[in-house]
Amino acid sequence: MKRLKNPVVLLVISLLIILVGSFTASQFNNSSGDVDVSRIYFDTPRGELSGLLYKPDGASEQPKPTIIATHGYLNSAEMQDAQAIEMSKRGYVVLALDQYDHGHSTGTMEKPVPFFSFWPHAIYDAVQYMYEQDYVLKDENGDGIIAVSGHSMGGFSSTNAVMLDEVDFQTTGVRKIHSSLTMGSDYQWLKTLGFTDEQINNSYGPRTSGKIAGQYDEFFFDAAASGAGAPVVKKDYVGTEEGLGFLGNPKTPKAGEVYEVNGGKRVIYQPNETHPWNHFSKTTTGYAINFYEMAFADYSNLVTTEEKGQTWMFKEWFSFVALIGFFMIFIPIITLLTKLPFFNSIYTKKTASLPEAKTNGAKLTGLLLVVFGGLFPALFFSALYSGNGYGMTLLRQGSMIIIALSIIVLIYSFAKNLERNIKTGSLIMLGLGIIQYFYLKNQADLIKTTEYFGAPTVNPIVFWAINVAIVTLMIMVGYHYSSKKSEGATIESYGVKSSIKTIIASFLIVVVAVVIGYAVLYLVDALFKTDFRIWTLAVKTFEDQHVIALLKYAPLFFIYYFIIGISVNMNTATKNYDGFKGYLISIFHFIGGLVLYLGYQYGLLFMTGTAGYPGESLSSIIVIGLVPVLLVAAIFNRYFYRKTGNVYVAAFLNTLLMTMITLANTALYTIL
Repeated sequence: MKRLKNPVVLLVISLLIILVGSFTASQFNNSSGDVDVSRIYFDTPRGELSGLLYKPDGASEQPKPTIIATHGYLNSAEMQDAQAIEMSKRGYVVLALDQYDHGHSTGTMEKPVPFFSFWPHAIYDAVQYMYEQDYVLKDENGDGIIAVSGHSMGGFSSTNAVMLDEVDFQTTGVRKIHSSLTMGSDYQWLKTLGFTDEQINNSYGPRTSGKIAGQYDEFFFDAAASGAGAPVVKKDYVGTEEGLGFLGNPKTPKAGEVYEVNGGKRVIYQPNETHPWNHFSKTTTGYAINFYEMAFADYSNLVTTEEKGQTWMFKEWFSFVALIGFFMIFIPIITLLTKLPFFNSIYTKKTASLPEAKTNGAKLTGLLLVVFGGLFPALFFSALYSGNGYGMTLLRQGSMIIIALSIIVLIYSFAKNLERNIKTGSLIMLGLGIIQYFYLKNQADLIKTTEYFGAPTVNPIVFWAINVAIVTLMIMVGYHYSSKKSEGATIESYGVKSSIKTIIASFLIVVVAVVIGYAVLYLVDALFKTDFRIWTLAVKTFEDQHVIALLKYAPLFFIYYFIIGISVNMNTATKNYDGFKGYLISIFHFIGGLVLYLGYQYGLLFMTGTAGYPGESLSSIIVIGLVPVLLVAAIFNRYFYRKTGNVYVAAFLNTLLMTMITLANTALYTIL
């Protein structure tokens, strides 16, 4: 254990973990060298698309059946690892595609409604490019032996690509798309483009087409539930009018059964899975393997249909090992950088621990505030993210009550000439109440996607985070002036008071550390074509537009990490929390309520068929992604406070690192 405290030893261990994890992940990613994996870029009429091309040995000499697979709204090409690895090792060429304004792709088209810009043509534009490549198989008629596949919005893009291909076929006599498989998507958003079920179903023509429709999908497959504003329920897509129409209206439809329709084959698979679980499922991947073997049965001489078993999850697990090493590396890097002049200024003399609360009432108050501080971020997450009317009304009413009470206390304190603490505390609370009220009132404008703030899923997170920071600050002010100050607490006790030199040094050392950390990632990407990830949590390479967006969003996220960091320090300022308990309090502060939120949401969904918040589909998925990010942030927050005696290093590190992780993994509109 003593050796682990040596930063050089810890740095070496972290790098070894990254190296072993990344190298081993790459061996599964490229099927032990039998598949060449490269990132490609190509221009289109609507911008530049990018993706990971999986090209099996021999494809340059003998063209192969090809699959173009893409992701949904929150993700990037790497989320198609399961399909890419399993099908490329069986001999298929696979392009895992970044849709426009996701990952490494950029859309330069006009975007009057940004949401309808990135997906309608992404897959079909990729089809046009891949069809022209020599390693992509065509039949004697010139038809492309290409399957299109996508998850969620990628599924809509795939279906729309089939429709566009069928329109072109009427003119050219060539079908470039041979088959299609969608996951986690029905016809909902295609209908908003003006298409009917009949038009969509007729577009499949003689192609082999399939759908993977999770029974616990948060978004799709139950039009009645979606229409009622409560889509997070258990579903049976094959029994719906839309599902029946896709299958050719059989009398007794069954999931997994293949039906002949218009000269083609149709099938719907219904795993017991949620929307994001499709990405990380052996069941769904097994369905995909079976589907492609059926769709490309005429070309079994060019691919390996007898290949059994799945190995993609090993790539995921070893990428996770590398992810652990990546987060670990910041501890020795920052520690070693403090050996340099100026950077050693990040340390602040830590004040003595505060005494334990003396009365049961004081102990109970402290405990209740810790619990409320941990639960509040989850209790109002759906309201602050989705704009739930009742929740937002309740929050605004709460801010009005705080304003009124603060005014009453302030007037009374001056009239009775009460002690300064009461006057100062009530004045601060009044200011915070006013800020919160106007902040809540302007929610629609603050979360709107604009040219400046172009990440549509990040904007509501920022709105939530700042509101959590405001409420947390209110609690801290009240707690400090009513209790902690009398115990001898000052802002030094919470790691706030530092010199300007310390703050600047803290910021610069974090910038250098993050640059070094990402340099390691880019080296791994160059050598192994892998990144650091597990399921929906990914640290991936980025483009220039993500750096620009980081500069815009980081100051806002800093408010959250700074104030939550102070709150944790306030609640762990006594000797009782010097050790492991302090980390637990930090973790609970950051994610305790969110974990309970997920337990309530999905526990009820799986037990009763209706989620705890049946109207919250996207927000609950966002929470799944937030929890691991904030877990790491909680650990960094506690570690670097204990190490440096101030809140700044952790706040800066969490801000830069977690903001970039978030931005690089979701939609980012750079041209509006």
